[in-house]
Amino acid sequence: MKPIFRRWFQKGKARIDRRLDQTRNPLSPEPVLKARNIHYEVSDKAQAIHCGGIGLIHALGQRFGLAKTIDQKLHLLKFHVPYHESDHVLTLAYNPLCGGTCLQDLELLRNDETFLNALDARRIPDPTTAGDFCRRFLASDVEALIDAINEVRRRVWAEQPESFFDCATIDMDGTLVGTTGQCKEGMDIAYDGTWGYHPLVVSLAETGEVLSIVNRPGNRPSHEGAAREVNRSLVLCLEAGFRTVLLRGDTDFSQTQYLDGWNAIRKTRFIFGYDAVPTLVRKAEELPDHAWRRLTRPARYHVNTQPRRTPENVKARIVTEREYETLRLDSEDIAEFEYQPTACRQKYRMVVIRKNITKAKGEAALFDDVRYFFYITNEREWSADAIVFSANDRCHQENLHAQLKSGVRALRAPVDTLESNWAYMVMTALGWNVKAWWALSLPEPPGRWRDKYRQEKRWVLGLEFRSFVHAFVGLPCQVLRTGRKLVYRLLSWNPHLRVFFRLVETLNC
Repeated sequence: MKPIFRRWFQKGKARIDRRLDQTRNPLSPEPVLKARNIHYEVSDKAQAIHCGGIGLIHALGQRFGLAKTIDQKLHLLKFHVPYHESDHVLTLAYNPLCGGTCLQDLELLRNDETFLNALDARRIPDPTTAGDFCRRFLASDVEALIDAINEVRRRVWAEQPESFFDCATIDMDGTLVGTTGQCKEGMDIAYDGTWGYHPLVVSLAETGEVLSIVNRPGNRPSHEGAAREVNRSLVLCLEAGFRTVLLRGDTDFSQTQYLDGWNAIRKTRFIFGYDAVPTLVRKAEELPDHAWRRLTRPARYHVNTQPRRTPENVKARIVTEREYETLRLDSEDIAEFEYQPTACRQKYRMVVIRKNITKAKGEAALFDDVRYFFYITNEREWSADAIVFSANDRCHQENLHAQLKSGVRALRAPVDTLESNWAYMVMTALGWNVKAWWALSLPEPPGRWRDKYRQEKRWVLGLEFRSFVHAFVGLPCQVLRTGRKLVYRLLSWNPHLRVFFRLVETLNC
């Protein structure tokens, strides 16, 4: 960190530490929030924005040629008056990073003169123009945009340390996107009665990046089109230099007609849930007793001090008092056997969990139940426990879906056709990918602080989208031009700016 940054950071931290010091708190005769006689004024000379971190994000995109690559791959406009394709794409990607929650929030940004000056833009598209741009997309155009984003992604990955390429875990799942509209082309009714779309999301578990999104009508099965997108992501990861690629999905994605092809690729492994069909249940029941052993799951977290007293389980007490029927897991046993699906030419490893469940009503146990869960894999070196735990880790993708829905708000359907909403999802989800690239671009120089820097990178990667925006983008900044430079002058301190300035120095901003 530059000396001027370090001194400013230390002064800001010292000031806030003094204000938060509990030992300096005297008895207060009045509330702490005591501001009175508040007045508002306007400034003719000073200009400031609430999202000063957007400049660093734009510089990051310039470093990896994001705008240039999009303009080279995507051709939708005959004339650029004045916008290019990259202007539209980046505007939709920057909108959630600057606090926008819907397409209409672009109107606030385009009417903010300081925001336009901060990006050296004469203007940016309004919501209507952005919607019209989404309607220009055909399926081939959306795929071209995904390819452009993946090309930039490879450049980001190329700067990562060698350990980054040990394994790429590709997760896949579908999620419902409901809509109250009645005239949206391609919408349909889902299995649970939701009207809307059923996009497929393919992601990289190690970084949380969205590798691909495919929009589909709401009544389509989860696995439809998954094999094609998995092959696209598989090629992306192998060409990027990953030594192993692991494919994961739930029971809907155990598409047995593709398993032999994926198994033939030397560096590819897969772990898929498998339906508990009668044939498999019968094979599990015929296993001898010595084939089963107790499955012990690791603790959710490690207690560094002393365990806290567990509070009363109010929910369990109410269920018992009112004598509701409940299912209680007593134990789990694990075993494995060889199995050859009908559509496959060779056998694979089938790992099975036997869950011993007690059905109770109030405090009385009614009867015992046994349920089986199956996982098919071509991984021969891992233990059966590791196979199960890795398959369960795929559930973290549900958190990604939650971020894409409520954080970035990419899984929305604000336009009127299947392809236009697909394009909107891909462009807005780019904001989430930029967040991951921001974290991956943090340097890990050798030395005694390397482990600390690596932990900071993992911490930023794991941040929720809104937390990332508040920590590194929502920085009040004065914007001015001086010495042929566009200067962002920070106006307040927060405890995460030390990490922010490390990336600033890396990009020479």
